[in-house]
Amino acid sequence: MMRMLIHTRAPRLFLHSRQLSTVSSSPPRFSRLARVLVLSSALTTSALGYAFYTDASSTTPASSDTRTLSDLVRAYVTYGMCSIPVLVDASPTILDVLFGIPGVNKVAQCFVRATFFRQFVGADTADGVLPLLATLSAENKGIIFTYNVEVDQSDAVGHNTGEKESVHERIVKEIITSINVAADFEDRRKNPEFGGKTCVAIKLTGMLSNAQSLINLSTYLTHTRAPLKPPVPFPGTPFPSDLSILHSSIPTGALTESDIHDLKELYNALVKICKHAADRGVRVLVDAEHSWYQPAIDAFGHALMEKFNKLPTTEAAHHRVQPVVYVTYQAYLRRTPAHLAHSIALARARGYALGVKLVRGAYHPYELAAHQVARSTTTSISPTESSSFSISPDLEPPVQPSKEATDQCYNTCAAFLVDAISSDIHRSGRSDAPGIGVLFGTHNWTSCEFILEEIVKKGLGTVERAGGGDVVRIPPEVAERITFAQLYGMSDALTNHLVSRMQCEAPCVLKCVPYGALVEVMPYLSRRAIENKSVLGAGNATRERKEAAALIWKRMKGLVGL
Repeated sequence: MMRMLIHTRAPRLFLHSRQLSTVSSSPPRFSRLARVLVLSSALTTSALGYAFYTDASSTTPASSDTRTLSDLVRAYVTYGMCSIPVLVDASPTILDVLFGIPGVNKVAQCFVRATFFRQFVGADTADGVLPLLATLSAENKGIIFTYNVEVDQSDAVGHNTGEKESVHERIVKEIITSINVAADFEDRRKNPEFGGKTCVAIKLTGMLSNAQSLINLSTYLTHTRAPLKPPVPFPGTPFPSDLSILHSSIPTGALTESDIHDLKELYNALVKICKHAADRGVRVLVDAEHSWYQPAIDAFGHALMEKFNKLPTTEAAHHRVQPVVYVTYQAYLRRTPAHLAHSIALARARGYALGVKLVRGAYHPYELAAHQVARSTTTSISPTESSSFSISPDLEPPVQPSKEATDQCYNTCAAFLVDAISSDIHRSGRSDAPGIGVLFGTHNWTSCEFILEEIVKKGLGTVERAGGGDVVRIPPEVAERITFAQLYGMSDALTNHLVSRMQCEAPCVLKCVPYGALVEVMPYLSRRAIENKSVLGAGNATRERKEAAALIWKRMKGLVGL
């Protein structure tokens, strides 16, 4: 990225210095060099101008986009770089190098803050996100707070006492802070008849001093869970007894005494977070991660749902927002249809609301590579000595074989969930006690339109003519159960389209907004760039760039009266 920046600025810098020397009777060869540089600069500018004109003229600008001109320019530059796969793959290495060079690191930080940080990160602090939250709220959108920093243990120092503080303890405190910020905002604006749509997302690997404990618990659960008929492919599906091992301090199988201690602390931290969220009316989304963490994450997630999503039994509880806790389901895992069916049956049998965040998944190439390494090494060495993280006992990889299969699985699961919501509403007869709530996390236009069609087909929404187009009117009891979400800084055209297509009293569309200090979120940004290749790939980054160019061109024509 910095190499590109230097390349585009170099002609002007050299030209300025040569012009000064030409005034003082420079030798003819300097004049020739100046002419070459002038010509090169002109050609570069012409090429960039032609590229921008081509982008701007190849896409029809959206009519409902409210971004400023500076926002659009930033988006165009950022997505221009995201359109180069080689640059995306190399970004972690490039940033590591640049941020490690004294002097250069300051320039690099300024560049990253002006581009990627401002494009994909809400602010440095939770309070700093409030202006963005107010803007999105005015557009009938909610947000998902995500404090997703990755810092060295040596950097985590207590701010008041100067004493050392573990990274995971600091993250737990920050999650509590984000809950308070979200709840305070909702308290100032929400209709008490409807729950607020501001959420917080939590990542379990960031809340442990040693994430290996989650892998060890996953390994233990994979070998001790009772087999199901029909079987659920790895990483399986949770059982109510999954966390019973935490009541013991005796090492068992893959779990050490230290693992059990750390996992107990994690559970206590999660209970603290979810209790505070329930008290403040904020929803908690438990993120999914690599498959070798997932059996453990499922165990914690479903234990939390059973504890905090208990269905109300008295009229006094009718204002309580349900569900409080959501667990993430990844459509690229082969297990997901069976896993969803088992989860719904388990929730109904044990009397708690099921919170589902349905996504496609972000780790497909890593899962395939890890499984391939594990299968090739287990023939010669024991699985515990394998260089792969994969713990799957299945012959097939845990993920779908292709993007097309993942897309089909997502839509199949979405239809299943909409049907379950329809049954939930008609079965319970109560709009204040959802037995299931679903957040559809997707950047796919086809899936979004498919879900809206299913909502109408199942009688959960009605189509009306408004503003020259069809809109789907969503009643309160459905709005409490169904939400869409996209990442902040991405797919704004889709987000705006969904807002315009759905009429409901509470926001039905959210933006996932990460926040944190620049240095802390840098690993997140570089990792996210690679993870989101499935979102930005297949021409999506190019489409985002072209949409920004078209809007810039539209604003420029408006300014000069063309």
